[in-house]
Amino acid sequence: MISQFLKGFSNCFKVPELRKKILFTIGILAVYRIGCYVPTPGINGAALNAFFQKMNSANGGGNVFGIMDMFSGGALGKMTVLSLGVMPYISASIIMQLLTAVIPSLEKLSKEGQAGYKVITQYTRYGTVGLSLVQAFFIALWLESPATFGGMQVVDHPGWGFRLTTVVTLTAGSVFLMWLGERIQESGVGNGMSLVITAGILSRAPTAYHYLTLLLNPQSGAGQLQPMAIVLMCFFLIAVIISVTLISQGQRRIPVQYARRGGTTSTVAGQGTFIPLKVDTAGIIAIIFAQSIILFPATISSFIPHAGHNFWMAQIITLIQRGHWPYYVLYAALIIFFCYFYTAIVFNPMDVADNLKKHGGFVPGIRPGKETADYLDYVLTRITVVGSLFICVIAVMPDWIMASFKVPYLVASFFGGTGILIIVGVMLDTMKQIESHLQMHHYEGFMKYGQLRGRRS
Repeated sequence: MISQFLKGFSNCFKVPELRKKILFTIGILAVYRIGCYVPTPGINGAALNAFFQKMNSANGGGNVFGIMDMFSGGALGKMTVLSLGVMPYISASIIMQLLTAVIPSLEKLSKEGQAGYKVITQYTRYGTVGLSLVQAFFIALWLESPATFGGMQVVDHPGWGFRLTTVVTLTAGSVFLMWLGERIQESGVGNGMSLVITAGILSRAPTAYHYLTLLLNPQSGAGQLQPMAIVLMCFFLIAVIISVTLISQGQRRIPVQYARRGGTTSTVAGQGTFIPLKVDTAGIIAIIFAQSIILFPATISSFIPHAGHNFWMAQIITLIQRGHWPYYVLYAALIIFFCYFYTAIVFNPMDVADNLKKHGGFVPGIRPGKETADYLDYVLTRITVVGSLFICVIAVMPDWIMASFKVPYLVASFFGGTGILIIVGVMLDTMKQIESHLQMHHYEGFMKYGQLRGRRS
């Protein structure tokens, strides 16, 4: 298997067109990583870095900013021009998907093919700019408040001049990242936005490795990690990658038969196919929604000075913090809810049943029409239970590893959570596209038998 993978990897550079796409993608990602080190004007980078170092050493990076910093590729901790990352674009895309399902005019646009897709994409860009402006403004207010930084002044000249500069800079950085992702989508290989997020998460691996080496060194003062713990963590890493791959690729195939007319009035059996129902239709979307809601009170409290002094706000923030059982109960409930919610939006059993009926298709043993829709809904509801419960386990696994092995959250996040779901899913999508190019030019892919399936197949 390894030799076949290496052979497929070497074949990638034998196809001129594919080689050009891969090198272009790597170049764009390199530009993104360089941008993560360009500082935002007017900020005392040394004071801000000292604050984040102190906060991360106190709780292992498991706070709201540690999680946001991981998805921004470390740009938020340095407060660079790309601090917002691609999350405004991802949020705008998800919101647009939800609005498309409930607003008739947008639903009509989505069915108009490429022309409608371009209009919806333009709306998504406008939404990205709007979300970036709001987030950047709150970040500017947060940076101006010395109380949130233990009395340290991280802004050299606070005021409306700094706020406007920060809003324009961070918004421009977010729009620039959106443009880079679209360039990968058009001229590179893989999903541009997903690859940018993956590159940001993987860029934190050296820091996680540094923390891990400190834990293995008895003289570092950071504690000592037992060899058996390392073995168990490696076992969990392999098990998580395999299980995430299986669930991401897993699907229930509903057989479909199409009838065709014979020479007389009789009907004979036609060609058979199947409807693939994904076990994990929502994927990382459910975790992103759940995290956004559960971290919202803590985020508001951090951005608005003295917000945490309110009694009820303080009680809510305390109850839904990591380490408290209400946090995990609410987190799991939100993930399960959004798994079903998103699945109901992207897959409509009644529409599928009507399309089958119009084209003469039917599920063997099931009457066309409403009975077919009820059957599809029944099957999808049952398999979504498995997918949602699996997502819950993966989502809380970093917290369990952090508590059990006494490792920082940044280290534990590579053994589960949203990061591992994104990395595995994006790698599968990218490898699928590369394999399609190889097979088109009569080269062997990454697998000798079978075929890769991306998250959207």
